[in-house]
Amino acid sequence: MALRRVLIANRGEIAVRIVKACFDEGVESVLAVSDADRDSLGAQLADQVVCIGPAAAAESYLDVDRVLAAAKVAGCDALHPGYGFLSERPELPAACEEEGVIFIGPSAAAMRRSGDKATARALAKELDVPINEGSDVIEAEAEAREVAAAIGYPVLLKAAAGGGGRGMRMVESEAGMAAAFAQAHGEAEAAFGDGRLFLERYVRSARHVEVQVLGDAAGNVIHLGTRDCTLQRRYQKLIEEAPAPNLPDALRAEIQDAAVRLIGALDYTGAATCEFLVDPDRGTAGFLEINARLQVEHPVSEIVTGVDVVREMLRIAGGEGLSVGQEEIEVRGHAIEVRINAESPERDFAPTPGTLETWVVPVGTDVRVDSACFPGWTVPPFYDSLLAKLIGSGPDREAALARTRQALRHLRVEGVETTAGFALDLLEHPEVVAGRVHTRWVEETFLPEWGGTALAEAA
Repeated sequence: MALRRVLIANRGEIAVRIVKACFDEGVESVLAVSDADRDSLGAQLADQVVCIGPAAAAESYLDVDRVLAAAKVAGCDALHPGYGFLSERPELPAACEEEGVIFIGPSAAAMRRSGDKATARALAKELDVPINEGSDVIEAEAEAREVAAAIGYPVLLKAAAGGGGRGMRMVESEAGMAAAFAQAHGEAEAAFGDGRLFLERYVRSARHVEVQVLGDAAGNVIHLGTRDCTLQRRYQKLIEEAPAPNLPDALRAEIQDAAVRLIGALDYTGAATCEFLVDPDRGTAGFLEINARLQVEHPVSEIVTGVDVVREMLRIAGGEGLSVGQEEIEVRGHAIEVRINAESPERDFAPTPGTLETWVVPVGTDVRVDSACFPGWTVPPFYDSLLAKLIGSGPDREAALARTRQALRHLRVEGVETTAGFALDLLEHPEVVAGRVHTRWVEETFLPEWGGTALAEAA
């Protein structure tokens, strides 16, 4: 049963990306918008638009009842949540099931098992997938102190629910535990309505490597290779690439196999990403978490495999199943994605909403730009600051780096400050070119060189 009409419960570049996939599949697209997004590019491109509330996300994009009402009013047979907002809230697929709307993603049960980090860690243990040394859910600060003392500092406090770096704090010593625990708990409670925490050993020179996975209702599960998301600031990804560079073949195969086994054990349908922490000094990888949704960085996996992840999600939800098998997938070349945000790196990455006076993106055979921007559009102050994803590719990593740098130099934006120049400086750094970075490298090494000690301390 192919899908007929899809409600897109999101905004910005991902809304435009899903509209494109719907168009390619011959499916009608209906975009749910807040008052602030009535004139967005997504609203102009979708077949139909339904306003679901005021600019405040809590009264629009984060309101399950309003989103479901929009799907029903528009006569949609399916709903795509995109990423962020309600995409990892089990309440949404549960409500869709109750209302007879197909959720383009996992079931509520599979989302609960995969999206809760503590539960996912338990599943990894059952499957003998290596995990980073740590704890189960911690109920109180005193318990966190006991676990940290046993593991040894530094440790990382993490929210059991949600993602995006929220509810995460690194603790260097026992003296910092009280403040870090209170901050992580409060942030997790505010962001996810769930303040539960767990604790892991902090790996100082860690790399963040993930695997894109797809599963269908028939139990078929495939992976699209690895991605490296090590370049981060405050646990927020800045630049991603595929495949992950400088990774031993045996460790790469181990990570990919673990991801397929994890998703295969969940009765999971749709796109998922399994994240791992690689310890280069030990040559090991430990499972971190499962993102039960489409990831921001999915384009790099699409480029190196030729598999359209969003179209696969639509086909899977429509009962058609995966269009490719694992034996047909070959990783070719290299792709690098840069997140272009409306932020000022010189002012501690403060958001810079405003009107785009000029927006000219580079064009080229090996350049892809996913965006919802256009000249004259006013970037609203209410949501995430992501403007675009600029992706450069080539036959190898060196060529992909060169193409991405060239594309950044040809991007023209006026009216708001962006992170494009900062990203170009990053991609020109010798350590980035050599792939010798870790998840704290931007704060500990790059920022002191780039913007001075004051900016580094602010980070």
